Amino acid sequence: MAQLVAFLRGINLGKRTVKMDELREAFEEMGFSNARTLIASGNVLFEADRVPELEQTIEAGLKKAFGFDIGTIIRSIDELKEFASNNPFDGFEAGTDRKFYALFLAQPDAHKLEYPTIVPGDFEVVWKTDRDLFAVALRMENGRFGAGLDSLLKTFGKGVTMRNWNTVLRLIDKAAA
Repeated sequence: MAQLVAFLRGINLGKRTVKMDELREAFEEMGFSNARTLIASGNVLFEADRVPELEQTIEAGLKKAFGFDIGTIIRSIDELKEFASNNPFDGFEAGTDRKFYALFLAQPDAHKLEYPTIVPGDFEVVWKTDRDLFAVALRMENGRFGAGLDSLLKTFGKGVTMRNWNTVLRLIDKAAA
């Protein structure tokens, strides 16, 4: 069995509220072992065999449990550890005016994005794989970080979800505990 992370899209937005205890229970009812959540943005650590159609199986189970579609993108803890060891943000320093983000794609669609992708004063995609993008976002005058990342997400439609890099690192730590 592998340690996996389900990155869920669009939960706890508006009426699409999911309590983390209920989410963990839904994963356990689907037969997954050692289900744990991290923050309310839809990150579920669990153990399972990595099989074809796993995302679709989880999406069907979540729709049954909560009554609405919840997009799911899976990565293994080993993949996340590899990203961390490759240090996609090498040469950049996080701070009050700069944040790091990982964008996980459902399909190997990163080729749709011209690389390198830089919007001066907004964001820069600094590293990519076939299914993953890593971006440095800058604080805008309005206080938001990388507002242009929202338009970048639209390139991939519903087949993408984004997480703060610190969340990814916390998932790696939680899996080791």
